[in-house]
Amino acid sequence: MLMSLRIDDMNGLRQTFTRDGFQLSYLDTHPDDSARPVVLLIHGFPDTACMWAPQINALTDAGYRCIAPDTLGCGESDMGNKVDDYNIFTIIGNHIALLDHLNIDQVDLAGHDWGAVQAWFLAAYHPKRTKTLCAISVGHPTAYARAGLRQMMAGWYIAYFNLRGISERFLPGKGRFSLRSIFRTHPNINEVMKRFAEPGRLMAAVNIYRANLVPVLTRSHPKVIAPTLGIWSKEDVFLTEKQLTDSEKWTTGDWTYKKTDGAHWIPITEPEWLNAQLLGHFQR
Repeated sequence: MLMSLRIDDMNGLRQTFTRDGFQLSYLDTHPDDSARPVVLLIHGFPDTACMWAPQINALTDAGYRCIAPDTLGCGESDMGNKVDDYNIFTIIGNHIALLDHLNIDQVDLAGHDWGAVQAWFLAAYHPKRTKTLCAISVGHPTAYARAGLRQMMAGWYIAYFNLRGISERFLPGKGRFSLRSIFRTHPNINEVMKRFAEPGRLMAAVNIYRANLVPVLTRSHPKVIAPTLGIWSKEDVFLTEKQLTDSEKWTTGDWTYKKTDGAHWIPITEPEWLNAQLLGHFQR
């Protein structure tokens, strides 16, 4: 059993597979153990699979096999050449392809930020692959799209990220409209900016915003039938509580809602609390 893993140890879990010509990276705690229940952990922006290190520790100790992909353009995965490579249906197709590659039929599923959006889509459009869902910070896409003016104002940076040429110029810097300033509450912002110093990496990660305004926000998406836990934090400056609590309307299975006092980066800043919520939800 793997014990007390540190982020520096994550590369020891790294595997790769190829889909549509892209080499995609993922972490896998037990590649040779098909008997363990599987948790699929999906990171958001501006993070990578390594953000899940504390959850991987706790879930592995509890008997789970943890799989955490670097989504296209992020971490150690290849970067797509076109914005449309980052379409949400392509991205969740990559996750399904990974499960098929590993001969895994069904998973407990958790996602944070954009990873939560992907998790909602995976659970909604591939219900047979999802045992349970935990969506952290971001609600069901249709609930988010209908959350009103306060959510639109909180998500102002999404429109900014879509200003091609302008955001490319200012995001890498240190001014008011830099990524460092917009996401200054990120607990590892120096590591984030160091990672994004690699040519092309920052805008590759931003492309998930550019590829998905229409497919995510302008369409109504299916309800989720898997038992679902929604988690939101009171100090989240990017997301309102309404877009999370209204997500209950877009589930048909058991719905549970939990709230914490911290900021947006719950898996990193409140790992012990989150680990307890995940284990309680998965083991119901």
